[in-house]
Amino acid sequence: MADAGMLRFHVPEPEVRPGGTPDFSNVTIPKAGSVPRPEIDVDPRTIRDMAFSIIRVLNRAGEAVGPWAGLLTDEELLEGLRHMMTLRTFDARMQMAQRQGKTSFYMQHLGEEAVSCAFRKALKPGDMNFPTYRQAGLLIADGYPMVTMMNQIYSNEADPLKGRQLPIMYSSKEHGFFSISGNLATQYIQAVGWAMASAISKDSRIAAAWIGDGSTAESDFHAALVFASTYKAPVVLNVVNNQWAISTFQGIARGGSGTFAARGLGFGIPSLRVDGNDYLAVHAVAKWAIERARRNLGPTLVEYVTYRVGAHSSSDDPSAYRPKAESDAWPLGDPVVRLKNHLIHRKVWSEDRHTQAEAEILETVITAQKEAESHGTLHAGGKPSTRDMFEGVYAEMPPHLRRQRQQAGV
Repeated sequence: MADAGMLRFHVPEPEVRPGGTPDFSNVTIPKAGSVPRPEIDVDPRTIRDMAFSIIRVLNRAGEAVGPWAGLLTDEELLEGLRHMMTLRTFDARMQMAQRQGKTSFYMQHLGEEAVSCAFRKALKPGDMNFPTYRQAGLLIADGYPMVTMMNQIYSNEADPLKGRQLPIMYSSKEHGFFSISGNLATQYIQAVGWAMASAISKDSRIAAAWIGDGSTAESDFHAALVFASTYKAPVVLNVVNNQWAISTFQGIARGGSGTFAARGLGFGIPSLRVDGNDYLAVHAVAKWAIERARRNLGPTLVEYVTYRVGAHSSSDDPSAYRPKAESDAWPLGDPVVRLKNHLIHRKVWSEDRHTQAEAEILETVITAQKEAESHGTLHAGGKPSTRDMFEGVYAEMPPHLRRQRQQAGV
């Protein structure tokens, strides 16, 4: 019987700290193909258990099994592999550029490539993502030019955002990529509002909200779920659980809910967990949730169980708060390797072809980098015009800004 005397304050503790042996025994991994695929119009009350399982398609042998398999052709999977490889190579080159002083800041996606790359292919043109800073795969998989991304990272004269945003905080209306905000969780409720507006105007476009596991502790996350549930907003509520917010393990934000997906149950929102390192599973679940939204069946909350292999950002040293070998112990593997092995199993790919593709992609990324750097980098070459900071803010420039621009001589 619990002691009813002195109260004790509870602070969740990670399973292991730096210097210890990595432990993922708390991650229960169902057999691939074992989680059922419900009908699109399922009553959320009948699938509550899916908020505590993990949908998987690829098994250990590289085979696609179960009811969520079979939605993509070999050609589509090969394209998906190339997108993930491109994002990984892009990351490596831009991380190196940051270390060389060519940009001030960078954030990698290492280990999480499948989440955004696969999700993008389930959307239609016109749908709008409200991303965090770790969903550049949405742009890569939609054909957004790498040179343009690099110009923004370098804040050079060709920067499409004219030096007004931090590096990696991209924006593209044409590619359904709402401007990234450094204020965590703000875009979750904005996505719900955008989706509600789309429904009010009788449009056909849906929204996708994105948030990391740590930011689910913000009040905007819960407010978004209230509005999405109440008004059946056509939105997919994505939670990327990569195990670590910056220096803070997932248990702090998750609290006693058991999983992040379970947060949606109290709002009556169908909630699923998916293997975020399984390209096929991510795409299948995204397609299911997107179809629900487009058929006016309301929101779906999806938790992607993945792992942040790299540092939180170029300013972070993860060895200070987690074991250095922890990423090697992650039980769901590497998304690029897993899709590669699946395609080899299907005899449409090979180790030699993969090595060749790595070289081809590296050459493409380096070519794009050289072009971007010809327009300048953080400390060298062309810069956005000072005049740009006065433009594009007001439809009609106020008199005091006109005077300031004149005083600046621009």
